[in-house]
Amino acid sequence: MASQTPSQKTLHLVGIGVTHSIAPKMHNYIAQSLGLPWTFHSTECPTIEDVLALAKEPSTAGLVVTMPYKSTIMRHLDQLDDLSVSIGACNNVYYTSEQPRRLCGTNTDWRGIRGCLLEKGHEAVRPSASSPAPALIIGAGGASRAAAYALATHLHSHRIYVLNRDKGEVLDLIRDLSRLPVAPEIVHVESLEQASQLPSPYYIVGTVPDMEPKSESEKNVASMLEHFLSRGEKGVLLDMCFKPRRTRIIKLAERLGGPTVEGTHVIGYQIHEQYRLWAGEDRAQRIETEKAWDVLLKAAESSPSINF
Repeated sequence: MASQTPSQKTLHLVGIGVTHSIAPKMHNYIAQSLGLPWTFHSTECPTIEDVLALAKEPSTAGLVVTMPYKSTIMRHLDQLDDLSVSIGACNNVYYTSEQPRRLCGTNTDWRGIRGCLLEKGHEAVRPSASSPAPALIIGAGGASRAAAYALATHLHSHRIYVLNRDKGEVLDLIRDLSRLPVAPEIVHVESLEQASQLPSPYYIVGTVPDMEPKSESEKNVASMLEHFLSRGEKGVLLDMCFKPRRTRIIKLAERLGGPTVEGTHVIGYQIHEQYRLWAGEDRAQRIETEKAWDVLLKAAESSPSINF
């Protein structure tokens, strides 16, 4: 945790391809409003060694970790909480107050995913403890693990379909999720015929970059997704990718009449937990949430890097 007397420090979003991020404006607003002389940077890190060097800088107050380091960073940290170990991915690095500082890791992505999926849809038709429903995840990388945790543990979707071009990645996902207290049933959907025989998912979460399908396996995933989105039963789709904000998946879902949430909102739902870990409970409680969200959404609207 940060000391009670704030000093000049930095926060960083670390990964590859992060320079387009809209997060700095919101985080810098929050730090200023809390009286913290901290600045937030989007810092390109070509290797995991670059990430670790930045983490070990005395002036670093915390890291937000993104692709491709959410899993690889875990073995390099001094301490991981049970949640990050269970999910198999870490997107937040914070520190103990003892000296020397210990590098700690957790996962706050799932909070963002849960918040986004609850933005849309009516409570009366959402999955519940008495009426669970399947969900669908596109992709099987680090973000898919947080999505599966949020869906199974907090959103009553204990059966999760996965669309992914690589079967080995899905097997790795199943292995990792077996560590959860209540492991979801993962169904790797591999054909349109198989998809047509499955009940409709209520929640759909995209966790892959926005790219035109080129290979046969990618086109197969796209056709299966369109099949699910074309059904009459409509739930909620979140695409965690937001470069661009209006991804192919979001446009497709909207064209087919489904409610969607853009990936930029995932950032906003994590701020209280992030600042609790970086700056302490008291400061986190003082965050002006509505104003922070306003800064975030304006940054998203005005960013030429994600609006194209």
